[in-house]
Amino acid sequence: QVQLVESGGGLVQAGGSLRLSCAASGRAFDIYRMAWFRQAPGKEREFVAAIRWSGRTTVYLNSVKGRFTISKDNTGNTVYLQMNSLKSEDTAVYYCATSVRPTPLADYIKDYDYWGQGTQVTVSS
Repeated sequence: QVQLVESGGGLVQAGGSLRLSCAASGRAFDIYRMAWFRQAPGKEREFVAAIRWSGRTTVYLNSVKGRFTISKDNTGNTVYLQMNSLKSEDTAVYYCATSVRPTPLADYIKDYDYWGQGTQVTVSS
């Protein structure tokens, strides 16, 4: 199993920045891809960004391209989501997820095997 712990959420004004972190432990050497999803009140959970654990290929939701950056710690098992130019519509609970199987689609929620507990991001306008 892989355990995921997120941190870094909070309250920020529109136009501001936050950086989320997700630390993986357990069988982290099995990780194929890590991703961030988010879920706003009354809405379905949606894909935000993903990174391949080897090669570092990244994929983003169109609405966050150019504003969010997903990256991986070189020395450990931590993935980050740097969020800049935040908008009120970015308000959601953000979840870290990992796939331990090679999968063709980075944004398919059912391909992710382990999930963190979520961290709240609130952007005030």
